[in-house]
Amino acid sequence: MRILVVCQFYYPENFVISDICRELKRRGHDVTVVTGKPNYGFDHILKEYKKVKYEVIDGVRVFRLHLFARKKNRLSIIFNYLSFYFSSRRFLKHFKEEYDVVYSQSLSPIISVSGANIYKRKHHINHVLHCLDLWPISPVITHAIKENGLFYKILYKWSRSIYAKCDKILLSSPSFKDYFYDVLKLENKYYKYIPQPPLFSNSLEEGKNVEYGKGFHILYCGNIGTIQGIELVPQAMKEVIKKYDDVYFHIIGMGTNRAKFEEEIKRLDISKNVIYYGPIPMKKARFYYSNVDALYVSLFPSGVVGNTIPSKLISYLTYKKPILGVIDGDGKKVLEDAGGAIISQPNVKDIAKNIIKMKELEESEKEKMGENNYNYYQAHFALDKIVDQIEQTLLVKKI
Repeated sequence: MRILVVCQFYYPENFVISDICRELKRRGHDVTVVTGKPNYGFDHILKEYKKVKYEVIDGVRVFRLHLFARKKNRLSIIFNYLSFYFSSRRFLKHFKEEYDVVYSQSLSPIISVSGANIYKRKHHINHVLHCLDLWPISPVITHAIKENGLFYKILYKWSRSIYAKCDKILLSSPSFKDYFYDVLKLENKYYKYIPQPPLFSNSLEEGKNVEYGKGFHILYCGNIGTIQGIELVPQAMKEVIKKYDDVYFHIIGMGTNRAKFEEEIKRLDISKNVIYYGPIPMKKARFYYSNVDALYVSLFPSGVVGNTIPSKLISYLTYKKPILGVIDGDGKKVLEDAGGAIISQPNVKDIAKNIIKMKELEESEKEKMGENNYNYYQAHFALDKIVDQIEQTLLVKKI
């Protein structure tokens, strides 16, 4: 099968689309990717890629399109989005090579896959969209725009139009379907739940696992935003250390609530037990996982986004650790089905109670929970299992 892939991000940028394409190629498919020049996470287009328009990576043919580099200010992000939108539409409008199907993966923003609709219409093939992020609710959640404002209404019509032109939509979380039905009003589409696999291969590098010393150690690695509610952790830990002063909570990440979180640690005078490292690149952060006793994932109820499966939860399952989950919806169901977690309510008292409960478990119980999580990952989220489902969907030429 000849597969055309459209995604704004690709290796050496750290996204799972690279792993999926590599696996499809390994299975004998002819895979071509249309993407941008690598800049995400670098604040500039990598020097060695400034003049690169085409390359082959692990047998996958990759076309690199011009775009403005994404930096840390909002204006550069907008230019980054729009530049790939226009360049990909222009390229795919004139791209003459024939393919059996076009597969796109949408993170943010949905407009990045618009060119795939142009190609599919011109060549009369299916466009299969893998939806990893919902628009226009995503920029609302991050407070980039206000819901029901003029810009939201523009994005709503634009996003809905792009989704409507896709032939099949793969959903990375089951509850995404509610958003397509209830908000976007797109009931008459082909939907299928296919989660995203965890990202590993692009982030591997040599290094040593972090040693924490004696005590009970919990790790959270991810966004420190409103819907994660991480600012509750210092208050919960203040209660925990009244009973056990050898419990330590390690946190890696950044986000809109970072200042509030750091302020709480200082106010409560618990920097000895709540250790904040700031942002650490994924390729280095993975060395913090192996020697902790438990992992922490949180996502507070907040519309459809608050009910989804966080990507970090899927990664957590691979580390064979028990998980403390402050989560609802699809994420909660994954943890319950896996059988390796303690689920807490999103309040200080319950979080503290369950940290203590996790610490007091026998080592054999914690090991069993970790094994359960890993086995569930292998059965449901391993790369080969995910690509099996993607491949089967791509092979069906007509709906």
